Amino acid sequence: MLEGLLVKINSDTFTVKVDNKYYDCKSRGKLRTKLRPLVGDHVLVNLSDLVIEDIKERKNALDRPQVANIDIALVVTSLKRPDLNLTLLDKLLSIITINKIEPVIILTKLDLTPKEELKELTKIFKYYESIGIKVFKNDEVNKIKKYLKGHIVTVCGQTGAGKSSLINKMDNTLNLKTDEISLSLNRGKHTTRIVELFSLDTFYIVDTPGFSQIDLDKYSKEDIKNSFKEFKNTDCYFNDCTHLNNTEGCKVIPKVCDGTILKSRYENYEVFMEETKK
Repeated sequence: MLEGLLVKINSDTFTVKVDNKYYDCKSRGKLRTKLRPLVGDHVLVNLSDLVIEDIKERKNALDRPQVANIDIALVVTSLKRPDLNLTLLDKLLSIITINKIEPVIILTKLDLTPKEELKELTKIFKYYESIGIKVFKNDEVNKIKKYLKGHIVTVCGQTGAGKSSLINKMDNTLNLKTDEISLSLNRGKHTTRIVELFSLDTFYIVDTPGFSQIDLDKYSKEDIKNSFKEFKNTDCYFNDCTHLNNTEGCKVIPKVCDGTILKSRYENYEVFMEETKK
């Protein structure tokens, strides 16, 4: 058996890259790992039968998008058409962080955003940078590519945010399908149907279907709390402080009140903690 990289899944056909050659394979019915193969998996392949025999240990895996062994997740964030959704953005940032993947925000549709509104949004994203999250504009292609060098990268974000368009800018030979957003629904149409890993100059990147909703069912309150970087090292009186309900001795809530912590971030944190109760 040889080791290969799973680069594409189309229904029950798994395309595996082995020594720079591509093979369409099936998956063994009962893998020892009892896992369903995901794009990004390192797999053991029997080339004589074109069958995936096993999956090597993963360092991480995401449910939406369904990918594995990711180093960086580009959270493609539209400012207009569809409108900026900070709740979805913060939810994705939390999930990515929990799974020990580095999140990077990519801003799109800046040209559709009025100047005064753009000034206010710029302040918001400077906050994200202040807590250690890289932020790029989608026209800063060379900067983005340089930052991604040597990594396996996934692209995520709501439908119509411009994920496939971003990848096309990085490599126009791919010519991935894009589509206009629905003005009546203020959301995009799904153009990516298949999860696929593309090899660019110095890194791999996964194009994935977009989405507008995502849940936190599988994560604990502790997971969610730890995913908010700005809450760490706040020196609350109680070590297990949840930073909710203005608990006596909490040092986070005063920082929300004085503007040190972005109010929308904290409000989303409250919503996410409530979701985990369910």
